[in-house]
This record gives sequence, C-alpha cells and structure tokens, in this order.
Amino acid sequence: MITLLRNLTNLTPPHGGYDRLPSPNETTPTSDLARIKYYRNNLAHLDEGKIANNMFITAWDDITGAIGRLGGQPMKQVCDNLKTKTLNQTNQEIILDIKRSYDEMRELKQPVESLKIANADLTVEVEKLKDTVPWNVRACVLFSKQQIEKQFIV
Repeated sequence: MITLLRNLTNLTPPHGGYDRLPSPNETTPTSDLARIKYYRNNLAHLDEGKIANNMFITAWDDITGAIGRLGGQPMKQVCDNLKTKTLNQTNQEIILDIKRSYDEMRELKQPVESLKIANADLTVEVEKLKDTVPWNVRACVLFSKQQIEKQFIV
C-alpha cells in the first residue's frame, strides 16, 4: 500500500518519509500509514517472537490511535476489544502453530549457517590452490563449483 501511495498519488509523505516512525504529533493519514508500516515491520522481524511489555503497550497505543484516525470510532473500538479479548482454543492453536513454525525456522537456520561457513572455508582453500594448479585443471574445478552452486539455488 505504501508503494502505491508513494508512486501513484500526490499525497504529502510524513516528515521522515514512509520508512521511519513518525513523531507522536504527526497525525496525518500518511503519517498514520507510515506508523502502521513501521510497527508491522518491526514486530514481524522480531528474532525471538517476543516483545517487552512496555514496547507492546506503546506499539498497541500508537497503532490503535492510527487505526482510529484512519477508520473512525468503530475501528478503534474493534482494537480496544481485541486488546483484552480472551484467547479461545482456536487462537491458542494458532499461536502454538506459529511457535512451532518459528522453532522449525530456527532449526533450519543452523544448517544454512554451517553450509555458509563450509563454503567460505572451501573458497579460501580454492584461492590458495589457484596459483599451484595448471590453468586447464582450474577451469574444470571452477566449472564444477558453478554446477554445484546452481543445484542449491532455488
């Protein structure tokens, strides 16, 4: 939505642009959209999926205020109701699924990091051997390396 606003409208962007958290006294529609975008990106990229209580309260209040200004009192009331809503079994299952997905992603990151380290080590070794190997053998090794890398690129 922000990309569309930037490129297809004549709306005045917030003072700091769309990629920064606007100051609390900026309450224009574009500032509120930038505010929602900022918190969405910030919260979506948390490493542990956890947020400090004071940060949650600040983010919730800022987002609720922006939603209320953009969508009116009915939308603000929905936000206020959600803040204190009791989780039912379905919601708890969704949260558990999210946690399991997060754990799976964390487990997958470890082998990827190991592969990156191994690749870096091999690259160093190849560089060391470059000057000692005849040019025709170097060409074969380079070709083989490129073929292997193609297999792992998705």
